[in-house]
Amino acid sequence: MKTYKEVDPTILRAMESPTEKAYELRHFSPELTFFGRQGQADFAKILIIFYPAKTTIELKSLKEYLGQYRDVVISYERLINLIYDHIYDKFKPVRLRIELWFRPRGGVSTHAVVDSDWEARGGKGQFWRTEPDRAGFIHTQKVDMLDGD
Repeated sequence: MKTYKEVDPTILRAMESPTEKAYELRHFSPELTFFGRQGQADFAKILIIFYPAKTTIELKSLKEYLGQYRDVVISYERLINLIYDHIYDKFKPVRLRIELWFRPRGGVSTHAVVDSDWEARGGKGQFWRTEPDRAGFIHTQKVDMLDGD
């Protein structure tokens, strides 16, 4: 098993964005495998919402990047922040939002979210909408530029 310090962000490769116009990419993986802090296999679903600037993520490299977590011991909190930092630092997107839905442990499930648009992350709070999450809960959010509102 490896520690989070051994995760290699250079696996991520960039592709030139085909346009300078605004668009949204949603990359979803139904199973992200890693080892929890107790050394037991753990699983999550991951959604990466990405508004490209000049480059976008080459999908094969994203698959390889996420695959390297299979033998990494890491907490939920560090996992979401490490993935966010690696992708944001490499691509500098207009917006990056990452959501992880962790498989229940002891009857408790966790949904973790980080968004570059949050003011606490240095964002402007400009991309928000109201929509139900996968569990059916409604979150009030500002309307984003891609909706045309």
